[in-house]
Amino acid sequence: MGNKEEKIRYIVIDVDGTMTDAGIYYDEHGNETKKFCTRDAAGFFAAHAVGMKTMVLTGRECQATTRRMQEMRVDYLVQNQKDKMHYLLQFIKEQQTGWEEIAYLGDDLNDLAGMRMAGFAGCPADACEEVKAACDYVSLAKGGCGAVRDIISHLLKRRGEWEAAVEKVYGSGI
Repeated sequence: MGNKEEKIRYIVIDVDGTMTDAGIYYDEHGNETKKFCTRDAAGFFAAHAVGMKTMVLTGRECQATTRRMQEMRVDYLVQNQKDKMHYLLQFIKEQQTGWEEIAYLGDDLNDLAGMRMAGFAGCPADACEEVKAACDYVSLAKGGCGAVRDIISHLLKRRGEWEAAVEKVYGSGI
């Protein structure tokens, strides 16, 4: 194949605006809630099926995010990280990996530096213009509406692994 997608070992995923609709909701007790798209689970599980590690990297902290990411079996959950680039530089050093092995899925300016460095970058349809310009793939789906699944399926299809991953996870071919 020879495409850059073959080198990806880690998928870094933003939460607000990428996995959600970018809304912040508060209940009557002041607790923050979020709406996640169930379709994104197929992307997470397919990535795991082909041996990729997933990292959720977000500038906010929310119990709803913790719960959903446990359900998604995320390998690295990093919340309340205001300087995402600094965190990723440390992570890359600790894991003895390189940017070419990182896919970054985000939607806004706080993701842009990491997305520009990553080996592959993808974003939802409603990401900001600067992010869209930096991406290898712009999903037709909006944030919180299956964009993460769409981007991961695009990445795995480029690697020729999507159908086998779906078979492994769900036991049925496409």
